[in-house]
Amino acid sequence: MDTSTVQHSRLEHFPVSFFAIVMGLAGLTIAVEKAEHLWSWSFKPSLVLLVLTALVYVGIGLTYLIKFLRHRGHVIEEFNHPIRLSFFPAMSIGLILLSIASLEYASGVALWLWGIGSAVQLLFTLIILSAWIHHEKFQIQHSNPAWFIPIVGNILVPVAGVQLGFPEVSWFFFSIGLVFWIVLLTILMNRFFFHNPMPAKLLPTLFILIAPPAVGFISWIKLHHGVLDDAGRVLYYIALFTTLLLFFQFKQFAKVKFSLPWWAYSFPMAAITIATIIMLEKIGGVFFASLAPILLTLLVLLIVVLIINTIRAMMRGEICVPE
Repeated sequence: MDTSTVQHSRLEHFPVSFFAIVMGLAGLTIAVEKAEHLWSWSFKPSLVLLVLTALVYVGIGLTYLIKFLRHRGHVIEEFNHPIRLSFFPAMSIGLILLSIASLEYASGVALWLWGIGSAVQLLFTLIILSAWIHHEKFQIQHSNPAWFIPIVGNILVPVAGVQLGFPEVSWFFFSIGLVFWIVLLTILMNRFFFHNPMPAKLLPTLFILIAPPAVGFISWIKLHHGVLDDAGRVLYYIALFTTLLLFFQFKQFAKVKFSLPWWAYSFPMAAITIATIIMLEKIGGVFFASLAPILLTLLVLLIVVLIINTIRAMMRGEICVPE
Protein backbone atom coordinates (compact mmCIF):
# COMPACT_ATOMS: atom_id res chain seq x y z
CA MET A 1 0.00 0.00 0.00
CA ASP A 2 1.47 3.39 -0.97
CA THR A 3 1.93 6.24 1.49
CA SER A 4 -0.95 8.34 0.16
CA THR A 5 -3.35 5.42 0.66
CA VAL A 6 -2.17 4.94 4.24
CA GLN A 7 -2.58 8.65 5.01
CA HIS A 8 -6.00 8.66 3.41
CA SER A 9 -7.05 5.63 5.45
CA ARG A 10 -5.79 7.05 8.75
CA LEU A 11 -7.53 10.38 8.27
CA GLU A 12 -10.72 8.55 7.33
CA HIS A 13 -10.61 6.59 10.58
CA PHE A 14 -9.39 9.43 12.85
CA PRO A 15 -11.81 8.95 15.79
CA VAL A 16 -13.67 11.70 17.59
CA SER A 17 -12.53 10.06 20.84
CA PHE A 18 -9.14 11.77 20.26
CA PHE A 19 -10.71 14.79 21.99
CA ALA A 20 -10.57 12.79 25.23
CA ILE A 21 -6.82 13.47 25.17
CA VAL A 22 -7.55 17.19 25.54
CA MET A 23 -9.79 16.45 28.54
CA GLY A 24 -6.99 14.53 30.22
CA LEU A 25 -4.31 17.16 29.54
CA ALA A 26 -6.60 20.01 30.62
CA GLY A 27 -7.50 18.13 33.80
CA LEU A 28 -3.80 17.73 34.59
CA THR A 29 -3.23 21.44 33.90
CA ILE A 30 -5.96 22.49 36.34
CA ALA A 31 -4.76 19.99 38.99
CA VAL A 32 -1.20 21.33 38.74
CA GLU A 33 -2.53 24.89 38.93
CA LYS A 34 -4.36 24.02 42.16
CA ALA A 35 -1.18 22.43 43.53
CA GLU A 36 0.84 25.56 42.71
CA HIS A 37 -1.50 27.66 44.86
CA LEU A 38 -1.81 25.15 47.68
CA TRP A 39 1.89 24.47 48.11
CA SER A 40 3.11 27.89 46.92
CA TRP A 41 5.33 26.61 44.13
CA SER A 42 7.81 29.20 42.87
CA PHE A 43 7.59 27.88 39.29
CA LYS A 44 4.48 27.63 37.09
CA PRO A 45 4.38 24.34 35.13
CA SER A 46 0.64 24.85 34.66
CA LEU A 47 1.30 27.64 32.14
CA VAL A 48 3.42 25.30 30.01
CA LEU A 49 0.76 22.60 30.29
CA LEU A 50 -1.94 25.10 29.31
CA VAL A 51 -0.08 26.06 26.13
CA LEU A 52 0.55 22.40 25.33
CA THR A 53 -3.10 21.50 25.90
CA ALA A 54 -4.29 24.37 23.69
CA LEU A 55 -1.94 23.30 20.89
CA VAL A 56 -3.12 19.70 21.15
CA TYR A 57 -6.74 20.86 21.01
CA VAL A 58 -6.07 22.95 17.91
CA GLY A 59 -4.17 20.06 16.28
CA ILE A 60 -6.90 17.52 16.94
CA GLY A 61 -9.62 20.02 16.02
CA LEU A 62 -8.04 20.89 12.67
CA THR A 63 -7.45 17.23 11.87
CA TYR A 64 -11.06 16.35 12.59
CA LEU A 65 -12.24 19.35 10.56
CA ILE A 66 -10.21 18.11 7.57
CA LYS A 67 -11.75 14.68 8.09
CA PHE A 68 -15.20 16.28 8.06
CA LEU A 69 -14.44 18.10 4.81
CA ARG A 70 -12.95 15.07 3.06
CA HIS A 71 -14.82 12.16 4.64
CA ARG A 72 -18.10 13.61 5.80
CA GLY A 73 -19.81 10.23 5.55
CA HIS A 74 -17.47 8.77 8.17
CA VAL A 75 -18.17 11.67 10.55
CA ILE A 76 -21.92 11.13 10.14
CA GLU A 77 -21.37 7.42 10.73
CA GLU A 78 -19.56 8.21 13.99
CA PHE A 79 -22.35 10.55 15.04
CA ASN A 80 -24.86 7.74 14.53
CA HIS A 81 -22.69 5.22 16.41
CA PRO A 82 -24.20 4.27 19.81
CA ILE A 83 -20.83 4.59 21.60
CA ARG A 84 -18.83 7.17 19.62
CA LEU A 85 -21.75 9.61 19.66
CA SER A 86 -21.01 10.31 23.33
CA PHE A 87 -17.48 11.53 22.54
CA PHE A 88 -18.61 14.48 20.40
CA PRO A 89 -19.25 16.69 23.48
CA ALA A 90 -15.56 16.22 24.35
CA MET A 91 -15.08 19.06 21.83
CA SER A 92 -17.11 21.51 23.90
CA ILE A 93 -15.82 20.10 27.20
CA GLY A 94 -12.29 20.79 25.95
CA LEU A 95 -13.21 24.46 25.48
CA ILE A 96 -14.79 24.68 28.95
CA LEU A 97 -11.73 23.06 30.55
CA LEU A 98 -9.40 25.42 28.68
CA SER A 99 -11.48 28.33 29.98
CA ILE A 100 -11.08 27.07 33.55
CA ALA A 101 -7.33 26.59 33.09
CA SER A 102 -6.86 30.05 31.51
CA LEU A 103 -8.92 32.04 34.06
CA GLU A 104 -5.82 32.98 36.03
CA TYR A 105 -3.79 34.01 33.00
CA ALA A 106 -6.32 35.55 30.57
CA SER A 107 -9.84 36.11 31.90
CA GLY A 108 -11.01 37.66 28.62
CA VAL A 109 -9.98 34.59 26.65
CA ALA A 110 -11.50 32.40 29.34
CA LEU A 111 -14.85 34.19 28.95
CA TRP A 112 -14.97 33.52 25.21
CA LEU A 113 -13.91 29.90 25.61
CA TRP A 114 -16.49 29.39 28.36
CA GLY A 115 -19.29 31.06 26.40
CA ILE A 116 -18.68 29.12 23.19
CA GLY A 117 -18.00 25.87 25.02
CA SER A 118 -21.15 26.14 27.14
CA ALA A 119 -23.38 26.98 24.16
CA VAL A 120 -22.02 24.07 22.12
CA GLN A 121 -22.30 21.79 25.14
CA LEU A 122 -26.00 22.65 25.52
CA LEU A 123 -26.55 21.97 21.82
CA PHE A 124 -24.79 18.59 22.04
CA THR A 125 -26.80 17.68 25.15
CA LEU A 126 -30.09 18.47 23.41
CA ILE A 127 -29.11 16.56 20.25
CA ILE A 128 -27.79 13.49 22.07
CA LEU A 129 -30.65 13.23 24.56
CA SER A 130 -33.08 13.56 21.65
CA ALA A 131 -31.24 10.79 19.81
CA TRP A 132 -31.45 8.54 22.88
CA ILE A 133 -35.18 9.22 23.27
CA HIS A 134 -36.13 8.66 19.64
CA HIS A 135 -33.62 5.96 18.67
CA GLU A 136 -34.55 2.77 16.85
CA LYS A 137 -31.27 0.91 17.25
CA PHE A 138 -29.78 1.29 20.75
CA GLN A 139 -29.73 -1.79 22.99
CA ILE A 140 -28.81 -2.18 26.67
CA GLN A 141 -25.38 -3.54 25.64
CA HIS A 142 -24.66 -0.22 23.94
CA SER A 143 -24.85 1.64 27.25
CA ASN A 144 -21.46 2.34 28.79
CA PRO A 145 -19.83 4.97 31.04
CA ALA A 146 -18.91 7.09 28.01
CA TRP A 147 -22.59 8.08 28.03
CA PHE A 148 -21.69 10.28 31.01
CA ILE A 149 -19.52 12.53 28.81
CA PRO A 150 -22.44 14.62 27.47
CA ILE A 151 -23.60 15.05 31.08
CA VAL A 152 -20.23 15.86 32.70
CA GLY A 153 -19.80 18.84 30.39
CA ASN A 154 -22.86 20.47 31.94
CA ILE A 155 -21.64 19.91 35.49
CA LEU A 156 -18.33 21.59 34.55
CA VAL A 157 -19.89 24.89 33.48
CA PRO A 158 -20.11 26.47 37.00
CA VAL A 159 -16.38 25.95 37.69
CA ALA A 160 -15.60 28.95 35.48
CA GLY A 161 -19.14 30.33 35.14
CA VAL A 162 -19.51 31.55 38.72
CA GLN A 163 -16.19 33.39 38.69
CA LEU A 164 -17.02 34.93 35.31
CA GLY A 165 -20.25 36.35 36.75
CA PHE A 166 -22.92 33.94 35.48
CA PRO A 167 -24.33 32.21 38.60
CA GLU A 168 -27.83 31.48 37.22
CA VAL A 169 -26.48 30.08 33.95
CA SER A 170 -24.16 27.95 36.05
CA TRP A 171 -27.07 26.63 38.14
CA PHE A 172 -28.98 25.84 34.95
CA PHE A 173 -26.18 23.64 33.58
CA PHE A 174 -25.40 22.12 36.97
CA SER A 175 -29.04 21.07 37.44
CA ILE A 176 -29.10 19.33 34.05
CA GLY A 177 -25.89 17.46 34.77
CA LEU A 178 -26.79 16.41 38.30
CA VAL A 179 -30.24 15.01 37.50
CA PHE A 180 -29.24 13.19 34.34
CA TRP A 181 -26.14 11.78 36.06
CA ILE A 182 -28.44 9.99 38.51
CA VAL A 183 -30.68 8.77 35.67
CA LEU A 184 -27.75 7.41 33.64
CA LEU A 185 -26.10 5.89 36.69
CA THR A 186 -29.26 3.85 37.30
CA ILE A 187 -29.30 2.64 33.70
CA LEU A 188 -25.64 1.66 33.83
CA MET A 189 -25.94 -0.18 37.13
CA ASN A 190 -28.79 -2.18 35.62
CA ARG A 191 -26.53 -3.06 32.70
CA PHE A 192 -23.58 -3.98 34.97
CA PHE A 193 -25.62 -6.16 37.33
CA PHE A 194 -28.01 -7.95 34.98
CA HIS A 195 -26.40 -8.09 31.54
CA ASN A 196 -23.20 -9.28 29.89
CA PRO A 197 -19.97 -7.50 30.90
CA MET A 198 -18.61 -4.72 28.70
CA PRO A 199 -15.98 -5.61 26.07
CA ALA A 200 -12.47 -5.56 27.52
CA LYS A 201 -11.47 -2.64 25.27
CA LEU A 202 -14.09 -0.43 26.95
CA LEU A 203 -13.18 -1.33 30.55
CA PRO A 204 -11.11 1.88 31.01
CA THR A 205 -14.31 3.87 30.49
CA LEU A 206 -15.46 2.62 33.89
CA PHE A 207 -13.22 5.34 35.35
CA ILE A 208 -15.63 7.89 33.88
CA LEU A 209 -17.94 6.92 36.77
CA ILE A 210 -15.64 9.00 39.01
CA ALA A 211 -16.09 12.19 37.02
CA PRO A 212 -19.73 13.25 37.67
CA PRO A 213 -19.56 13.27 41.51
CA ALA A 214 -15.98 14.62 41.55
CA VAL A 215 -16.77 17.44 39.12
CA GLY A 216 -20.12 17.91 40.85
CA PHE A 217 -18.28 18.50 44.13
CA ILE A 218 -15.95 21.08 42.52
CA SER A 219 -18.89 22.93 40.97
CA TRP A 220 -20.92 22.72 44.19
CA ILE A 221 -18.11 24.45 46.07
CA LYS A 222 -17.98 27.16 43.39
CA LEU A 223 -21.76 27.65 43.46
CA HIS A 224 -21.63 28.05 47.25
CA HIS A 225 -18.74 30.52 47.13
CA GLY A 226 -16.18 28.20 48.65
CA VAL A 227 -18.32 26.89 51.51
CA LEU A 228 -18.06 23.14 52.20
CA ASP A 229 -21.40 21.79 53.40
CA ASP A 230 -22.93 18.33 53.87
CA ALA A 231 -24.11 18.03 50.24
CA GLY A 232 -20.60 18.81 49.07
CA ARG A 233 -19.19 16.13 51.35
CA VAL A 234 -21.64 13.56 49.94
CA LEU A 235 -20.53 14.31 46.38
CA TYR A 236 -16.84 14.11 47.29
CA TYR A 237 -17.09 10.88 49.24
CA ILE A 238 -19.14 9.20 46.50
CA ALA A 239 -16.35 10.12 44.09
CA LEU A 240 -13.71 8.84 46.50
CA PHE A 241 -15.56 5.56 47.07
CA THR A 242 -15.96 5.07 43.31
CA THR A 243 -12.22 5.62 42.92
CA LEU A 244 -11.49 2.99 45.59
CA LEU A 245 -13.96 0.58 43.98
CA LEU A 246 -12.19 0.87 40.63
CA PHE A 247 -8.70 0.59 42.15
CA PHE A 248 -9.95 -2.56 43.87
CA GLN A 249 -10.46 -4.05 40.38
CA PHE A 250 -6.88 -3.33 39.28
CA LYS A 251 -6.32 -6.88 37.98
CA GLN A 252 -9.17 -6.49 35.48
CA PHE A 253 -7.75 -3.25 34.08
CA ALA A 254 -4.20 -4.63 33.94
CA LYS A 255 -5.33 -7.22 31.36
CA VAL A 256 -6.51 -4.60 28.87
CA LYS A 257 -4.14 -3.93 25.96
CA PHE A 258 -3.44 -0.25 25.28
CA SER A 259 -5.78 1.56 22.94
CA LEU A 260 -7.26 5.05 22.72
CA PRO A 261 -9.99 4.31 25.35
CA TRP A 262 -7.17 4.23 27.93
CA TRP A 263 -7.42 8.04 27.93
CA ALA A 264 -10.69 7.54 29.80
CA TYR A 265 -8.50 7.04 32.90
CA SER A 266 -7.07 10.55 32.70
CA PHE A 267 -9.81 13.16 33.22
CA PRO A 268 -11.59 11.27 36.03
CA MET A 269 -8.26 10.89 37.84
CA ALA A 270 -7.65 14.61 37.39
CA ALA A 271 -11.14 15.36 38.74
CA ILE A 272 -10.71 13.34 41.95
CA THR A 273 -7.22 14.83 42.41
CA ILE A 274 -8.57 18.40 42.13
CA ALA A 275 -11.48 17.56 44.44
CA THR A 276 -9.05 16.12 47.02
CA ILE A 277 -6.85 19.23 46.88
CA ILE A 278 -9.97 21.30 47.55
CA MET A 279 -10.83 19.08 50.55
CA LEU A 280 -7.31 19.61 51.84
CA GLU A 281 -7.75 23.38 51.46
CA LYS A 282 -11.09 23.34 53.27
CA ILE A 283 -10.55 20.98 56.21
CA GLY A 284 -6.88 19.97 56.20
CA GLY A 285 -5.88 16.86 58.14
CA VAL A 286 -3.28 14.15 57.69
CA PHE A 287 -5.51 12.02 55.46
CA PHE A 288 -6.03 14.66 52.76
CA ALA A 289 -2.50 16.01 53.19
CA SER A 290 -1.25 12.52 52.28
CA LEU A 291 -3.86 11.64 49.66
CA ALA A 292 -3.58 14.84 47.57
CA PRO A 293 0.13 14.49 46.62
CA ILE A 294 -0.30 10.75 46.06
CA LEU A 295 -3.16 11.31 43.61
CA LEU A 296 -1.30 14.15 41.88
CA THR A 297 1.78 11.95 41.45
CA LEU A 298 -0.33 9.10 40.07
CA LEU A 299 -2.04 11.52 37.70
CA VAL A 300 1.26 12.84 36.33
CA LEU A 301 2.62 9.30 35.88
CA LEU A 302 -0.62 8.21 34.22
CA ILE A 303 -0.52 11.07 31.70
CA VAL A 304 3.14 10.33 30.90
CA VAL A 305 2.35 6.65 30.31
CA LEU A 306 -0.66 7.55 28.14
CA ILE A 307 1.35 9.98 26.02
CA ILE A 308 4.19 7.49 25.48
CA ASN A 309 1.83 4.65 24.60
CA THR A 310 -0.24 6.86 22.29
CA ILE A 311 2.85 7.97 20.36
CA ARG A 312 4.05 4.36 20.11
CA ALA A 313 0.66 3.16 18.91
CA MET A 314 0.52 5.92 16.27
CA MET A 315 4.02 5.05 15.02
CA ARG A 316 3.02 1.40 14.76
CA GLY A 317 -0.13 2.25 12.87
CA GLU A 318 -2.39 0.81 15.59
CA ILE A 319 -4.55 3.94 15.90
CA CYS A 320 -6.81 5.45 13.23
CA VAL A 321 -7.56 2.07 11.70
CA PRO A 322 -10.92 0.39 10.96
CA GLU A 323 -12.43 -1.51 13.90
